[in-house]
Amino acid sequence: MKLSTVILPLEGWATSSEKWNRAEELGFHAAYTYDHLSWQRLENRPWFGAVPTLVAASLETLRLKVGTLVTSPNFRHPVPLAKDLLSLDDVSNGRLIIGIGAGGVGNDASVLGAEAWTTRERADRFEEFVSLLDELLREPVTSRSAKYYSATDARMLPGPVQRPRPPFYIAATGTRGLDLAARFAQGWVTTGHDASSVATCEQNVTRQLERLGDALRRHSRHVNDVATLLLDGLNNERPLVSLDAFVDWAGRYRTLGITELVIHWPEPDSLFDSSIATFEKIALEGLRQLGEQP
Repeated sequence: MKLSTVILPLEGWATSSEKWNRAEELGFHAAYTYDHLSWQRLENRPWFGAVPTLVAASLETLRLKVGTLVTSPNFRHPVPLAKDLLSLDDVSNGRLIIGIGAGGVGNDASVLGAEAWTTRERADRFEEFVSLLDELLREPVTSRSAKYYSATDARMLPGPVQRPRPPFYIAATGTRGLDLAARFAQGWVTTGHDASSVATCEQNVTRQLERLGDALRRHSRHVNDVATLLLDGLNNERPLVSLDAFVDWAGRYRTLGITELVIHWPEPDSLFDSSIATFEKIALEGLRQLGEQP
C-alpha cells in the first residue's frame, strides 16, 4: 500500500512550495492537486492553476510523483491539455500521474458560459475526452473528428517521457465510467462516497471494487493491473484524528483491496482542517505500523 497527499493550490508559490518540499521529505508516494478554476466549497479563497503549480512542484522536488486529482472536461479540451501534460511529464522527468474525472456542477461547469450538460452528455463527453487524450499522448500526430472533441493534425512531439504515455487514474463509480477505467486506466479513484446510498464508505468501496473487477474482466484485464486509490476527506470518515485511527482505517481498506490512500494536507478553516503534527506523524509512521515498507 502507498500513501499520498493532496495539496490544494490555495497560496502563492513562496508559501505553497514549503508544503510540496515537506511532502517529499515525509516520504509520500505522490502529491496531487485539484484542477479547478475555483472550487465551490472554497470559492471565496485564493486558488491557483493546477498545471503551473505542478510544474513548480516538479522543479522543487526530485522523487515525489505529482499529478492532477482530477482534471476534467469542465473547462479543458484534450488538445491543449495534452500539450501541457506532455510538457509537465518532461519537467518532472516522468513523475506525472494524470487523474481524470467527468467533472461536476458548479463554477467550473458554467464559467465558460455554456449551458449545463445533462448527465448523458457529461458521460458522452467524458468518454470522448479520455479516448482522445489517450491517443494524443500516445501518437506523434493525431487527427480525429467527433461530436464534442476533435483534433486536426495535432502534433505532440517529442512525446512524453513515460511511454506509451503517463498513467491515467480515472475517477468513476457508474457503469460507463468504470468501463472507461477498464479500457484506459492504470489507476482508479474513489472517495467512498455515494450520494444515492445510505451504505457505509467501506460498503460502497467494496461494491465499487467488485464492479471495477467485472469491468476489467470484460476487457480481459485483471484487477491487479490497476492501482486502486481512495481519496479521503470527502466522506464522513475521520482517519486523521490520530495515528491509531489512521492505522485502523488503512488496514481495513488494504484488506478490501485499496492500494493507495490519499489524505489532504491540513488546511485551516476548511473541511480539511486537522492537526499538522498528527498528519506528519501519520505520514512517517502510519504504514510502517501496518508492516508496509516506505
